[in-house]
Amino acid sequence: MPKSGFAMVLHGGAGARRSRDYAAEIRHMQGLIEAGRDRLKGGASAVEVVVETIGALEASGLYVAGRGASPNTAGRYELDASLMDGATGLAGAVAALEGFASPISVAQAVMQRTPHVMLAGDGASAFAQANGFAPVIDPDLWFTRAGADESNFAPGALAHGTVGCVVRDQEGRLAAGTSTGGVFNKLPGRVGDTPIIGAGTFADAHAAVSCTGQGEYFIRVAAAAQVAHRIRLAGQSLEQATAAVLAQIKALGGEGGLIAIDARGQVTAPFVSEGMKRGVLHPDGRIEAAAF
Repeated sequence: MPKSGFAMVLHGGAGARRSRDYAAEIRHMQGLIEAGRDRLKGGASAVEVVVETIGALEASGLYVAGRGASPNTAGRYELDASLMDGATGLAGAVAALEGFASPISVAQAVMQRTPHVMLAGDGASAFAQANGFAPVIDPDLWFTRAGADESNFAPGALAHGTVGCVVRDQEGRLAAGTSTGGVFNKLPGRVGDTPIIGAGTFADAHAAVSCTGQGEYFIRVAAAAQVAHRIRLAGQSLEQATAAVLAQIKALGGEGGLIAIDARGQVTAPFVSEGMKRGVLHPDGRIEAAAF
């Protein structure tokens, strides 16, 4: 793969509603894209920028991931995240992780320090503790419950929020990552697409994809991997592949969106929902940030 320009896309979730003002989130995403651009310009790898960007999204408390998560129906905060390195095929994930500030960092450690792809529940928490990750001391004070004021859904409903990032670096390497607090009022133990490699996150030499929306639907169509496989096996363009996958999700009755980047640095951020918070660094250096 020839070396050429770098590019990146991030999302802050497809749960945006036109009744809310997202000026703060748009400013924040713009700043993260600018920071990612500078890191990539300095030679940072795709994986590094993905983890750093998602870590900042988690820490902000502005999105339904990391500090912005809401509790499940049992009052507990179970968080999910995943990361995939397209250059090596390595991946790491955590599901139903409790008690730690940055699920994406723990997912990266699973990828780098274990022979596994996913750790879940108590095992994920024990691994995070053993590896010295920052704990959440007081959940009631730490978590901001971002977006909870606009959910108003009954238990089991699929009001949602997620953050993610996809990157192509100067060396042409692709990477993708996703992190979430899950759907609002979720049942204990519920896991959506976010920590599932191939459903919520995927990266290979052809594309990197991060999904956001009603995860149950993204799992059913293997959304993230399907985009990459359509490009590799069917010869589809990035736009064709992502549109086909979202059409399947919409046909099933689901909503959401995704961000994707291909081997040439082409980027896209389509959605079949009311809105999707997103920031884009195009290969030509243009930056965009929007919610609708």
